[in-house]
Amino acid sequence: MTDPNQTSVEDTFVSHLIELRDRLVRASIGVALMCAALLLWPGPARIYDFLARPMMASLPNGAKMIATGVISPFLVPMKVTLLLAFILALPWVLYQVWAFIAPGLYAHEKKLVMPLVISSSLLFVAGVAFSYFLVFGRVFKFINEFAPTSITVAPDIENYLDFVMTMCLAFGMTFEVPVVVVVLVRMGLVTVDKLKAIRPYVIVGAFVIAAVVTPPDVVSQFSLAVPMCLLYEIGLLLAPIFARATRAPEEST
Repeated sequence: MTDPNQTSVEDTFVSHLIELRDRLVRASIGVALMCAALLLWPGPARIYDFLARPMMASLPNGAKMIATGVISPFLVPMKVTLLLAFILALPWVLYQVWAFIAPGLYAHEKKLVMPLVISSSLLFVAGVAFSYFLVFGRVFKFINEFAPTSITVAPDIENYLDFVMTMCLAFGMTFEVPVVVVVLVRMGLVTVDKLKAIRPYVIVGAFVIAAVVTPPDVVSQFSLAVPMCLLYEIGLLLAPIFARATRAPEEST
Protein backbone atom coordinates (compact mmCIF):
# COMPACT_ATOMS: atom_id res chain seq x y z
CA MET A 1 0.00 0.00 0.00
CA THR A 2 1.37 3.41 -0.99
CA ASP A 3 2.24 5.80 1.84
CA PRO A 4 0.27 9.07 1.34
CA ASN A 5 3.00 11.10 3.05
CA GLN A 6 5.67 9.73 0.71
CA THR A 7 3.49 10.46 -2.31
CA SER A 8 2.93 14.02 -1.09
CA VAL A 9 6.67 14.58 -0.65
CA GLU A 10 7.40 13.23 -4.11
CA ASP A 11 4.69 15.41 -5.67
CA THR A 12 6.11 18.48 -3.87
CA PHE A 13 9.63 17.67 -5.05
CA VAL A 14 8.47 17.25 -8.65
CA SER A 15 6.50 20.49 -8.51
CA HIS A 16 9.61 22.31 -7.28
CA LEU A 17 11.65 20.85 -10.15
CA ILE A 18 9.03 21.97 -12.66
CA GLU A 19 9.00 25.45 -11.12
CA LEU A 20 12.81 25.59 -11.27
CA ARG A 21 12.79 24.50 -14.90
CA ASP A 22 10.23 27.17 -15.79
CA ARG A 23 12.24 29.87 -14.04
CA LEU A 24 15.45 28.82 -15.80
CA VAL A 25 13.67 28.83 -19.16
CA ARG A 26 12.27 32.30 -18.54
CA ALA A 27 15.67 33.61 -17.45
CA SER A 28 17.30 32.10 -20.55
CA ILE A 29 14.66 33.63 -22.79
CA GLY A 30 15.33 37.03 -21.25
CA VAL A 31 19.06 36.74 -21.94
CA ALA A 32 18.39 35.49 -25.49
CA LEU A 33 16.05 38.39 -26.24
CA MET A 34 18.56 40.90 -24.91
CA CYS A 35 21.30 39.27 -26.99
CA ALA A 36 19.12 39.44 -30.13
CA ALA A 37 18.46 43.13 -29.49
CA LEU A 38 22.18 43.84 -29.11
CA LEU A 39 22.94 41.94 -32.34
CA LEU A 40 20.52 44.20 -34.18
CA TRP A 41 21.72 47.40 -32.48
CA PRO A 42 24.41 48.47 -31.91
CA GLY A 43 25.95 45.20 -33.10
CA PRO A 44 28.93 43.14 -31.89
CA ALA A 45 31.49 45.25 -33.76
CA ARG A 46 30.43 48.51 -32.11
CA ILE A 47 30.16 46.85 -28.71
CA TYR A 48 33.75 45.60 -28.96
CA ASP A 49 34.90 49.01 -30.22
CA PHE A 50 33.40 50.52 -27.06
CA LEU A 51 35.15 47.93 -24.90
CA ALA A 52 38.46 48.60 -26.67
CA ARG A 53 38.21 52.39 -26.37
CA PRO A 54 40.49 52.73 -23.29
CA MET A 55 43.22 50.72 -25.01
CA MET A 56 42.86 52.52 -28.33
CA ALA A 57 43.11 55.89 -26.58
CA SER A 58 46.50 54.90 -25.14
CA LEU A 59 47.97 53.59 -28.41
CA PRO A 60 49.91 55.82 -30.84
CA ASN A 61 47.92 57.54 -33.58
CA GLY A 62 46.98 55.12 -36.33
CA ALA A 63 47.79 52.01 -34.28
CA LYS A 64 45.24 49.22 -34.03
CA MET A 65 44.77 45.96 -32.21
CA ILE A 66 45.40 42.69 -34.04
CA ALA A 67 43.60 39.35 -34.38
CA THR A 68 45.89 36.32 -34.63
CA GLY A 69 43.11 33.72 -34.78
CA VAL A 70 41.22 32.90 -37.98
CA ILE A 71 37.77 33.35 -36.44
CA SER A 72 38.78 35.79 -33.71
CA PRO A 73 37.32 38.86 -35.49
CA PHE A 74 33.92 37.14 -35.32
CA LEU A 75 34.18 35.12 -32.11
CA VAL A 76 35.55 37.76 -29.75
CA PRO A 77 32.89 40.44 -30.46
CA MET A 78 30.21 37.74 -30.09
CA LYS A 79 31.60 36.79 -26.66
CA VAL A 80 31.45 40.43 -25.58
CA THR A 81 27.87 40.72 -26.86
CA LEU A 82 26.75 37.63 -24.95
CA LEU A 83 28.40 38.88 -21.77
CA LEU A 84 26.78 42.30 -22.11
CA ALA A 85 23.40 40.67 -22.80
CA PHE A 86 23.67 38.69 -19.56
CA ILE A 87 24.62 41.81 -17.57
CA LEU A 88 21.71 43.81 -19.00
CA ALA A 89 19.30 40.93 -18.40
CA LEU A 90 20.59 40.38 -14.86
CA PRO A 91 17.62 42.13 -13.16
CA TRP A 92 15.24 39.75 -14.96
CA VAL A 93 17.41 36.74 -14.08
CA LEU A 94 17.57 37.78 -10.42
CA TYR A 95 13.82 38.31 -10.39
CA GLN A 96 13.34 34.70 -11.53
CA VAL A 97 15.64 33.53 -8.75
CA TRP A 98 13.74 35.63 -6.25
CA ALA A 99 10.35 34.36 -7.48
CA PHE A 100 11.54 30.78 -7.02
CA ILE A 101 12.86 31.09 -3.47
CA ALA A 102 10.48 33.76 -2.06
CA PRO A 103 7.52 31.41 -1.30
CA GLY A 104 9.70 29.39 1.07
CA LEU A 105 10.98 32.35 3.10
CA TYR A 106 9.67 33.97 6.25
CA ALA A 107 8.85 37.67 6.27
CA HIS A 108 12.09 38.64 8.02
CA GLU A 109 14.07 36.42 5.62
CA LYS A 110 12.53 38.19 2.65
CA LYS A 111 13.66 41.48 4.15
CA LEU A 112 17.14 39.96 4.36
CA VAL A 113 17.47 38.40 0.90
CA MET A 114 15.98 40.99 -1.43
CA PRO A 115 18.17 43.94 -0.32
CA LEU A 116 21.25 41.72 -0.57
CA VAL A 117 20.37 40.60 -4.10
CA ILE A 118 19.76 44.17 -5.27
CA SER A 119 22.76 45.70 -3.52
CA SER A 120 25.17 42.97 -4.63
CA SER A 121 24.05 43.40 -8.25
CA LEU A 122 24.43 47.17 -8.13
CA LEU A 123 27.81 46.94 -6.42
CA PHE A 124 29.11 44.45 -8.98
CA VAL A 125 28.05 46.71 -11.86
CA ALA A 126 29.59 49.68 -10.03
CA GLY A 127 32.87 47.79 -9.74
CA VAL A 128 32.88 46.98 -13.46
CA ALA A 129 32.09 50.60 -14.34
CA PHE A 130 34.80 51.84 -11.99
CA SER A 131 37.42 49.63 -13.65
CA TYR A 132 36.35 50.61 -17.18
CA PHE A 133 35.97 54.36 -16.77
CA LEU A 134 38.61 55.15 -14.14
CA VAL A 135 41.22 52.41 -14.11
CA PHE A 136 41.73 51.04 -17.63
CA GLY A 137 42.78 54.33 -19.19
CA ARG A 138 45.46 54.99 -16.56
CA VAL A 139 46.74 51.40 -16.58
CA PHE A 140 47.04 51.16 -20.38
CA LYS A 141 48.67 54.57 -20.62
CA PHE A 142 51.23 53.61 -17.98
CA ILE A 143 52.03 50.28 -19.66
CA ASN A 144 52.36 51.75 -23.15
CA GLU A 145 54.52 54.63 -21.97
CA PHE A 146 56.79 52.15 -20.19
CA ALA A 147 57.28 50.10 -23.39
CA PRO A 148 60.63 50.69 -25.17
CA THR A 149 60.54 52.70 -28.38
CA SER A 150 61.85 49.69 -30.28
CA ILE A 151 58.58 47.83 -29.60
CA THR A 152 55.39 48.26 -31.60
CA VAL A 153 52.47 47.93 -29.21
CA ALA A 154 49.72 45.94 -30.98
CA PRO A 155 47.61 43.99 -28.46
CA ASP A 156 45.77 40.86 -29.57
CA ILE A 157 41.99 41.16 -29.24
CA GLU A 158 41.61 37.81 -27.45
CA ASN A 159 44.31 38.62 -24.91
CA TYR A 160 42.78 42.04 -24.41
CA LEU A 161 39.35 40.50 -23.79
CA ASP A 162 40.79 38.03 -21.28
CA PHE A 163 42.58 40.84 -19.46
CA VAL A 164 39.50 43.07 -19.38
CA MET A 165 37.24 40.28 -18.14
CA THR A 166 39.72 39.38 -15.40
CA MET A 167 39.99 42.99 -14.26
CA CYS A 168 36.23 43.57 -14.41
CA LEU A 169 35.61 40.41 -12.40
CA ALA A 170 38.25 41.43 -9.83
CA PHE A 171 36.78 44.90 -9.37
CA GLY A 172 33.22 43.59 -9.41
CA MET A 173 34.00 41.08 -6.66
CA THR A 174 35.95 43.71 -4.72
CA PHE A 175 32.92 45.96 -4.61
CA GLU A 176 31.00 43.13 -2.88
CA VAL A 177 33.01 43.70 0.31
CA PRO A 178 30.17 45.59 2.10
CA VAL A 179 27.76 42.75 1.35
CA VAL A 180 30.20 40.18 2.75
CA VAL A 181 30.67 42.24 5.93
CA VAL A 182 26.93 42.68 6.39
CA VAL A 183 26.21 38.97 5.89
CA LEU A 184 28.94 37.90 8.33
CA VAL A 185 27.59 40.22 11.03
CA ARG A 186 23.94 39.35 10.37
CA MET A 187 24.61 35.60 10.58
CA GLY A 188 26.42 36.09 13.87
CA LEU A 189 29.69 34.66 12.60
CA VAL A 190 31.64 37.73 13.68
CA THR A 191 30.93 41.00 15.48
CA VAL A 192 31.48 44.52 14.25
CA ASP A 193 33.97 45.12 17.06
CA LYS A 194 36.00 42.11 15.93
CA LEU A 195 36.01 43.33 12.34
CA LYS A 196 37.20 46.74 13.53
CA ALA A 197 39.97 45.09 15.52
CA ILE A 198 41.33 43.25 12.47
CA ARG A 199 41.25 46.38 10.30
CA PRO A 200 45.09 46.52 9.92
CA TYR A 201 45.14 42.94 8.61
CA VAL A 202 42.34 43.72 6.19
CA ILE A 203 44.30 46.67 4.78
CA VAL A 204 47.38 44.50 4.28
CA GLY A 205 45.24 41.77 2.72
CA ALA A 206 43.65 44.27 0.34
CA PHE A 207 47.04 45.31 -1.02
CA VAL A 208 48.15 41.68 -1.28
CA ILE A 209 45.03 40.79 -3.27
CA ALA A 210 45.51 43.84 -5.48
CA ALA A 211 49.12 42.85 -6.16
CA VAL A 212 48.02 39.35 -7.21
CA VAL A 213 45.05 40.11 -9.48
CA THR A 214 46.19 43.36 -11.13
CA PRO A 215 49.09 44.16 -13.46
CA PRO A 216 52.44 44.89 -11.76
CA ASP A 217 52.03 48.64 -11.60
CA VAL A 218 51.29 50.95 -8.70
CA VAL A 219 48.33 52.65 -10.36
CA SER A 220 46.17 49.55 -10.80
CA GLN A 221 47.14 48.11 -7.42
CA PHE A 222 46.15 51.26 -5.55
CA SER A 223 43.01 51.55 -7.70
CA LEU A 224 41.87 48.17 -6.38
CA ALA A 225 43.21 48.21 -2.81
CA VAL A 226 41.98 51.67 -1.78
CA PRO A 227 38.33 51.10 -2.81
CA MET A 228 38.45 47.71 -1.07
CA CYS A 229 39.48 49.37 2.20
CA LEU A 230 36.85 52.12 1.86
CA LEU A 231 34.11 49.60 1.08
CA TYR A 232 35.14 47.60 4.14
CA GLU A 233 34.55 50.69 6.27
CA ILE A 234 31.15 51.21 4.62
CA GLY A 235 30.25 47.63 5.44
CA LEU A 236 31.15 48.23 9.10
CA LEU A 237 28.79 51.22 9.18
CA LEU A 238 25.89 49.45 7.48
CA ALA A 239 26.12 46.05 9.21
CA PRO A 240 24.48 47.07 12.55
CA ILE A 241 21.69 48.95 10.74
CA PHE A 242 20.95 46.02 8.45
CA ALA A 243 21.04 43.53 11.34
CA ARG A 244 18.43 45.50 13.27
CA ALA A 245 16.19 46.01 10.23
CA THR A 246 16.09 42.28 9.34
CA ARG A 247 15.76 40.89 12.85
CA ALA A 248 13.30 38.04 13.29
CA PRO A 249 10.34 38.58 15.69
CA GLU A 250 11.74 36.13 18.24
CA GLU A 251 15.08 37.97 18.14
CA SER A 252 13.38 41.26 18.99
CA THR A 253 11.83 39.95 22.19
